[in-house]
Amino acid sequence: MPRIAKELGALEVKRLAAPGYHAVGGVSGLMLQVTPSGAKSWVLRVTVGAKRREIGLGAYPGVGVALAREKAQQARDEIVAGLDPVAARVTARESIRQQQIEEKAMQWTFRSCAEAYIKLRAPGWRNPKHASQWANTLETYAYPTIGDLLVRNINIGHITAIMEPHWTTKNETINRVRNRIELVLDWAKVRKYRTGENPARWKGNLDKAGFAERNKVAPVTGHRALEAAEMFGFMERLRKVKGYGARCLEFVVLTACRSGEARLATWAEIDLATKTWTVPGDRMKSGRLQRVPLTDEVIKLLESLPRMDGTDLIFPGMKKDKPISEMTMTKVMRSMGVDAVPHGFRATFSSWCASSTAYPSEVREMALAHAIKDGTVAAYQRSDLFEKRRNLMADWAKFINTAPAVADNVVPIRGVA
Repeated sequence: MPRIAKELGALEVKRLAAPGYHAVGGVSGLMLQVTPSGAKSWVLRVTVGAKRREIGLGAYPGVGVALAREKAQQARDEIVAGLDPVAARVTARESIRQQQIEEKAMQWTFRSCAEAYIKLRAPGWRNPKHASQWANTLETYAYPTIGDLLVRNINIGHITAIMEPHWTTKNETINRVRNRIELVLDWAKVRKYRTGENPARWKGNLDKAGFAERNKVAPVTGHRALEAAEMFGFMERLRKVKGYGARCLEFVVLTACRSGEARLATWAEIDLATKTWTVPGDRMKSGRLQRVPLTDEVIKLLESLPRMDGTDLIFPGMKKDKPISEMTMTKVMRSMGVDAVPHGFRATFSSWCASSTAYPSEVREMALAHAIKDGTVAAYQRSDLFEKRRNLMADWAKFINTAPAVADNVVPIRGVA
């Protein structure tokens, strides 16, 4: 039997002041712990199985002597009965924590989850407008059905109710909304606000719900573009149009770049000596820095442009610290009566390269700043093929500046008309 210390009274316990552990008697192992700062608390020293344990019983004097002995005796009785008081406390705390999580989940609607998700992710989105696009599309299509529902209660029926009215008429938009709902619900699951499968998942889920295939209701179409044979006439007419919009459009055609990359181009990115335009990664769709070879035609174009005071932009807009807008170039094409869009020139360039040149596809794809889709080729491709791309762009410039062969400028071969 463990020896029980002399039982101290309330006044004797109150007088204990030396730092350390003081046996107070009444229950074997009951101690009053006094810290160097003078704080006092109750500790029960026991053996549970083969382990030595110190079980806290509360702070003194909040827990008085009588109550400390009562709690100590209760803990010992539990141990004799085969229970572990410490494990029981851990279980109780975990139960309370789970209850708190469930109570917190009860407060999260889909709208509150979506707003939290957008706020969390927005700083990492390259396009500042992306957050507003998310909010606007969810406000229009998702919130009327599920905005005020608890996120844990959303099921596939709610998702199909959102999708069905728009699947055949606004397929691209509603599929984007579905994807955004899926991402929000995944986030909510990780945060323990809901459980179970994601009802907005397409593969193996909504694709089995009877929706028509996307390529049937929304066939993929490219940007409206000119045929390569039309480029000579178009460029001749374009060079007669005045203004930064026309010059930027000319730059887009000659470099086969995206219009956004051209509109935001700065003089600091241009190296006239090496005839190179270096586009920083944060402006590229791929996120990677892109070196663009500049042909003599591009250099001539750039040298003809004035450098505006107060801005480094090559193509400044009405406000010189802002670039021209996408619509500025579109208006140029409309005023010329051309049924195409600026981005379509990349398709024209790609088609011409594939059908009229012997350049490998990876040279073309790198000129367009596309990722190489063939994983094996990409794994071994360590060069950006810059010199080959320089030759390709020179051939492109030569092609669009050369009048196509017609009856009155065809030279007969070997005297055969």
